[in-house]
Amino acid sequence: MPMPEPNEMVSDRELVLLFRNEATRAGAFTRLVRQYQQRLYWHIRRMVVTHEDTDDVLQNVFIKVWRNLEGFREESALYTWLYRIATNETLSWMEARKRFASTSMSGNEDYFAERIPAQRDFDPTQIEWKLQQAIATLPEKQRIVFNLRYYDEMPYDDMAEVLATSEGALKASYHHAVKKVEEYLKQH
Repeated sequence: MPMPEPNEMVSDRELVLLFRNEATRAGAFTRLVRQYQQRLYWHIRRMVVTHEDTDDVLQNVFIKVWRNLEGFREESALYTWLYRIATNETLSWMEARKRFASTSMSGNEDYFAERIPAQRDFDPTQIEWKLQQAIATLPEKQRIVFNLRYYDEMPYDDMAEVLATSEGALKASYHHAVKKVEEYLKQH
């Protein structure tokens, strides 16, 4: 399969096939990065808060994609597979941060919530920042479910693939997260 023109749309299936061909692998990967970089960036950013941390995690995600795409079995959609890698990589990074924070002098358990006001463009009067602070107070799994549903508008069946859980559990998690966010916004 020859490499399509740069502006020509390529399906996920075609990207995988192009990647598996040694002659078009690099070009296919560049297209994949271009096609998914922004969506994955914001998925990660909503969990880790800062741009610098997001870039670090996203780079690790694309390294894992490069190493594993050839063996992608296509039992799920490419985008849910990418989101699963991004989610798992983000959770691993966050867990490492929590371990570091708990062994450091500060013992800072609210690391992620406290990073929001540290952002250069933070304005506590803007609703988006208040929403981000509310989301940061959610337990990790609820935060992920909330972000996937609210921001990415991901269907529950796709979320079930990404997070390896049932749709019913995801719906309940999202419902609880929404209630907590609403309560936080009322109080603040």
